[in-house]
This record gives sequence, structure tokens and C-alpha cells, in this order.
Amino acid sequence: MPNRMISRRRAVKLGAAAATLPLVHIRTAGAAGSLNIGFWDHWVPGANTVMKKQVDAWAAKSKVDVTADFITSTGGKLALTPAAETQAKAGHDVMTFVSWDAQNYADSLEPVDDVMQRLIAANGDVNSVSTYLGKYKGHWASVPSSSGTQVKPPCARISWFKKHGLDIQAMYPVKAENNALQDSWTWESFLKFAELAVKDNMTFGLGMGGGLNSDGTDMHGALFAAFGGTLIDAEGKSQLKSDGTRQAMEFAQRLVKFYPADAVSYDDASNNRALISGKSALIFNPPSAWAVAKRDAPDVAADCWTFPAPSGPKGRFVPSQCYFWGVYNFSKNKTAGKDLIEFLMQRDNVEARDVSSEGYDLPPYAKMTDFKIWEEVGPPKGTVFNYPVRPSSGQKPSLTASEASPDVAVQIYNRGIHNQMMARLREGQTIPQVVSWTQDELDGFTR
Repeated sequence: MPNRMISRRRAVKLGAAAATLPLVHIRTAGAAGSLNIGFWDHWVPGANTVMKKQVDAWAAKSKVDVTADFITSTGGKLALTPAAETQAKAGHDVMTFVSWDAQNYADSLEPVDDVMQRLIAANGDVNSVSTYLGKYKGHWASVPSSSGTQVKPPCARISWFKKHGLDIQAMYPVKAENNALQDSWTWESFLKFAELAVKDNMTFGLGMGGGLNSDGTDMHGALFAAFGGTLIDAEGKSQLKSDGTRQAMEFAQRLVKFYPADAVSYDDASNNRALISGKSALIFNPPSAWAVAKRDAPDVAADCWTFPAPSGPKGRFVPSQCYFWGVYNFSKNKTAGKDLIEFLMQRDNVEARDVSSEGYDLPPYAKMTDFKIWEEVGPPKGTVFNYPVRPSSGQKPSLTASEASPDVAVQIYNRGIHNQMMARLREGQTIPQVVSWTQDELDGFTR
């Protein structure tokens, strides 16, 4: 887990940088005080505007003077801001936390069990990944948000798969149903098509770029989970020599032969570029690559379909990334902060924001997977219908390394250990050699 202690000088510098971020100041009568909130700066044009309107409505009704900052994740600003604020114990009252940061800063957050009790009662249970990250020492430390929350299933070229005998639209139509084609969508089938893509000079846009390639880390974690592969368990015991991990690595040894030639240098934009340029037949990604293709390469966008991940011996796992809203325990207006979060997570507000993001955002609550936007958005119409994780898909959300305790898991994730294992297999190292290297890494995390 990243060191939470930074120098006072560093905190001041980070605080000064945060002060330059774009913000909207929503002024009301201010009878109930003031509130500062830090949102993720949504990449989809127009999404921030809807968020502003919702905050404005709550501020006017509650008579709270609200300052809202929209903080970009580019350059690590969204990660640096809570680092500075928790050190200085000053800054925003409410902050956005991405994935592991919900755990990293949990000691500095006000418990939100009361808010979560009402939200779960209204909207259904929270998925396993958001629960793992959002809970700390038996309490909800932050509220799982819809804004930014995503999964990373396959997005593939319809015409290319049809050319090779698989109609992915028929396999996963615009309807929540099961059919025989879905049973055949396994990692073994995936491997067959990956080889065909190389022969067609298309490739699948799969990367293994170490800690800089979270898309690769997420995908490989889901792959390992499908075979029952884990690196280390919650008690800190190595599982590198378990049957599941061995099976996952034996399969990976075959699959990496068909990765792009530059896979070890992939970052999180590489697979997007591969799809948009027309050079890739499949990537694992939220609908961001498709949405950019819709603008820059409409012919490619109209030929894309998003659908569930392949299944393995232990099931079908889809990579997940979760966003949270938390109230600092040093905030001077905790009650207002919790009230605003609860207001923003009401179903009508969540759906309005989802429409503005063209279905990109995924609320991690069981009763919020039926919004019409996923059925209607295109081209082609319904292209992201199968993006939400519905019970009918048979998918389980996957968070790479979460079989370990959070303090160890975050180190495995941030170091991109799964990516590095894949890269070493690609280089020709044997499975025992890769296991030995990985064990040394794990020993460093658990000392």
C-alpha cells in the first residue's frame, strides 16, 4: 500500500496544484453552511454538466453553499489530491476515490453505514468488488458511486468474427437471455480466435505493460480467476503452486504467443488506439474506445459489439474498476456531505447521469441494471446492451489480486505483477522460473 505520509512541503505543493483545478461554484443562501466536493472530471462531454445541475438542485433546496471541483485523472491528479488533503487534514469535505484509494484513505473517512443501509434497501445489494473496496474494519467507509464505475468486457468487430463463423450479436443479443452459443464462448474459444486474428494481421489488442497498463492487469486478473488461479490468499499464504494457478499459467503460456508485438509496452490508451485504427479485432475495455470511434472512425464504431467475458473452469469473470464518494472525518460539514452523496445516488439522478455518459457509468447496485440507455445507444443500436453485469450473463465482477488482504493486494495490482508474469512467459521463461520470480515479489510485499 502506498505510504500515506508525505512531507509538509509536498502537501503544500499538492494543495496548490489542486487549487488550479476547474471548479463550479454554486451559490445559495448558505443558511446551512458550505460544502466543498471533488468529483472525477468525466471524459464524456456533457456528463459534468448534468452533475452540476443535480448539485445545484440539492444546494438550492438544502441552502448550502457548494463548491464543486472536477478533477482530472490525467497525470495522477485525482490520486494526488486526497494524498495532500489527508496529510494536511484540510481541503474538500467530500472526495472521489478510485479503486484502491477507497481503502488507502479509509482511516481519514467518516463511516457511511447509515447512508449505505438506505441505498441498499432502495437499490439492491452492492457487487462484490465495490463491497471489498468500500468496506473497512466492518464499516462502509465510502459510498460506491456510479460516476466512473465501469467493467472491461470484450468489445469486438462484428464483421471479423462473423467472417470466422461466430455471430457475436446472435450470441449476446439485445435481450437478457441465455443460449447455446454463450456456452461455447470460453477461453479456449478465445484462444482460437486470437490465433486467427494474428493470421489476419489484425491481432487482439491485449497488453502486458507492467504497472502502467491497468487494462492488462484487470484482464489478466479475470483470466486467472476463470481458472481458479490466485497468487496469495487472505492469510498471506502463497498459492503460486496451486492447481488453479498452474492451469492459468499453462493456458497463458499458449495465449501470449498471439499478443501484439508491442504488448509489453502497452499503456491504457494502446488498446483504444488499436481498435479505433481498425487494427484490432477485439479489446477488453469499457465503451470509451467505441465512443471515440463513433466520433473519429464511425465505420469502426458501427461494427463494434460489447459482450461478456469468456468462461473458464471456474466461471466467467469480468474486469471491474470502481469509484467511490467519501466524507473526510476532518470535514466541518459531514452531515451535508453525506446528504449530498445520498441525493446524487437516488435512482433518477443516477439514470440521468448515465444517459449523459452514453451508458459508460455502471451503478454497482443490483436493481440499477435496467436503464434504457444501454438498449438504445448506438450505432449499432444496442451495442452496449450487454455491458452491465446482469445475473443472466453469468459473469462475476473481478478485481485483480483481491483474493489477498487489501494491503498486499494493492501492491500486487500497482506493480502489475500479473502483466509481468505474462511478459516473462512471452519471453520464453518456464512456469517454474516465473513462479520463482513472483514468489520473490510476494515475499517483498508481505515482510
